[in-house]
Amino acid sequence: MRSADVAELLALAALWGAAFLFLRMGAGAFGPVALIAVRVGGAALLLVPLVAWRGQLRAMARNAGPIFVVGMTNTALPFLGFAYAALSFTSGLSAILNASSPLFAALIGRALFAERLDRGRIAGIVIGFAGVLLVAWHGADVKTGGSPWLACAACLGAACCYGWSPHYMRRRLKDVPPLAVAGGSQLAATLVTLPPALLLWPSTPLPAHAWATAAALAFGCTGIAYILYFRLVAHVGGANAIAVTFLIPAFAIAWGWLFLDERVTAALVVGCVVILLGTALATGLLRPPAKRRAVAAQG
Repeated sequence: MRSADVAELLALAALWGAAFLFLRMGAGAFGPVALIAVRVGGAALLLVPLVAWRGQLRAMARNAGPIFVVGMTNTALPFLGFAYAALSFTSGLSAILNASSPLFAALIGRALFAERLDRGRIAGIVIGFAGVLLVAWHGADVKTGGSPWLACAACLGAACCYGWSPHYMRRRLKDVPPLAVAGGSQLAATLVTLPPALLLWPSTPLPAHAWATAAALAFGCTGIAYILYFRLVAHVGGANAIAVTFLIPAFAIAWGWLFLDERVTAALVVGCVVILLGTALATGLLRPPAKRRAVAAQG
């Protein structure tokens, strides 16, 4: 990776890490549903014109059905889950549980699509979910209100959605331009979340800082972040771009500590490291020594 690619990778991780901070700051003022409607609506306003400029509107329309499914499972549902969790969990804790998404992807690939898992990947899933259990148990100590177990369930449900979506996209949207999928999925999520958001809209006027938080979440952490991600995939490939998964929790914890004075405990850090170790093994990014030797011998 060139230095410019590394800089974009760090910028992307910083933006996606900041998303958990802005969810924490905005969910109380807007409510989870209204905040997410603003988030996906703003992202759609940024991305759909870019899709049109690239001449990809026809591809987006031809694949409206599968893109709508992705809009639900990769955008609306997980966004709502993390927004709900933000009422109870610190931004760092939610981001760490989000890092379990590749573990769910590996499990779903094996259970539903008969994908092969070697011993190293199975060990990674076991280790990763042990870390999830540690972090979830620790969540009762770092909560700021509400139900920590419901918040944990919302985070893990969101991570499961993120784990299922790549399998679906690989089978149904493999030849569709990624930007068309991104713009269309934000538009689909907007159409679904807008009606309940209008019903649940806050009865009192929202302060300027709440709108600024929502705007940063929509345009920076979603719209611009998607553009950065697709640039990164084009330059360094998807296998290298997935490294952002390992950087997001660190940025989320740092932003929460810096701006919201969130506590960083030893249990939280240990749980994060265990989840990321499990994720690295489950995705094949990290191989046991014996496996590395076998691969080298085959080469």
